[in-house]
Amino acid sequence: MFSSLFSTAPPVDPNAPNFHSVSDAHPVKDLFGELEPKDTEWTCPGGFAVETQVFYHFLEDGSSLMCQVIHSSIGVWYPTIQFTFKLHNPNTKETIWRSVNVSNFTTPPPGLDKRSCKADEFSITHKSAPGTDTPETYVIRGNLTDDFQISLDVSRSASAPGWKLGKGPKGGFSYFGPDEKNPEGYVIHRFWPRTKATGMIILGGKAISVAASGMFVHAIQGMRPNLVASRWNFANFQSNEHGGVSAIHMDFVTIDAYGRKGAGSGFVTVSIGSLVLGGKLVGVTAETKWPDQAVPEKADLVSRMIHSKTEHDPDTGYDVPTETIIRWVAPSIVAEAPGSLDATVKVEYGPPATSKGLIEKVDVLAEIPYVIKTMVNYVAGTKPYIYQWQNLATLEVTGPDAILPRLSEGLKIDGVLYSEVSYIS
Repeated sequence: MFSSLFSTAPPVDPNAPNFHSVSDAHPVKDLFGELEPKDTEWTCPGGFAVETQVFYHFLEDGSSLMCQVIHSSIGVWYPTIQFTFKLHNPNTKETIWRSVNVSNFTTPPPGLDKRSCKADEFSITHKSAPGTDTPETYVIRGNLTDDFQISLDVSRSASAPGWKLGKGPKGGFSYFGPDEKNPEGYVIHRFWPRTKATGMIILGGKAISVAASGMFVHAIQGMRPNLVASRWNFANFQSNEHGGVSAIHMDFVTIDAYGRKGAGSGFVTVSIGSLVLGGKLVGVTAETKWPDQAVPEKADLVSRMIHSKTEHDPDTGYDVPTETIIRWVAPSIVAEAPGSLDATVKVEYGPPATSKGLIEKVDVLAEIPYVIKTMVNYVAGTKPYIYQWQNLATLEVTGPDAILPRLSEGLKIDGVLYSEVSYIS
């Protein structure tokens, strides 16, 4: 408080933009930013920040598998690091969940760079093999509890490189605050859009063999979570048809305090995504929806997850989707296959009481560590929930025939869709 009395900094225009969207920061030709080694290094930021690495995969029997490492910093307290695991079988409806607060987390481990990390309970080792069909692999090993051990190798192919939105060191960043050079906070995501996982999981003495396809994301929220966003949407479509297909989407909606005209102009939607067809990364999508500006139905670049039908859920107090439409439109980034890509997935969940494919309604405050829980509850005054679904779905896509035969006529590709909607405030 006292420092502000003696500050010589010029006053900030209250109507100046205090949010700077990544999807507005880069021209279309520069949207695809291939990941560099530094992009997936652990930064372990201080202050109020959450950094996470998440591996999402679908097993051959249809089960979904999620492994996540979460590094949470809350002010002056020592960071909390969790390893979380979820295995959901849609046939038996069984969901197995483990969350372990780990000890002695370090990055980099001896002899490795900061793309690797370890704790007493697990290790994740990044291995490089440049010039091969699988140039990068994460080796995950863990003895998390007496009844839970994990051994997975997660690799990406050379034809589906990792990406961030935008080239260069600032690629991927959305900034909060009037000064981009000294932001109040930021959000960034880096993706491997199509991965393969092999290995073994032991749960309760039962061995589960893993041969799966999926994706990986490294993300940082460099600010209190209730200030970053009021809502999040995430979708991960994977199919083994046509040599491997992936369609991923992520968006968030700012709170009212952050927008194009300062506080009170928020609820800005920032969307990014990508398409993999024939095992190749073929397109990257991005879009910013400002609350005072309608988005066109037809555009050269579309990145949207629309809650086309909603219904009030008395269990949580939120209006949740009963139907969602996800759409990707972007120019092809394949040099030998110029043209436009257009893809859509529609999923019907039905009413909240009988929601189709619902894995779980996650009560966030019941899952996160006590220190973070009390801070979030105190600051936000809300009860955040995450809805998670897994459904069979069909991706309808058109594009250049040089990518896939008869793609210009339109293809219907069957696969599995994991979708997630988060309500923060």
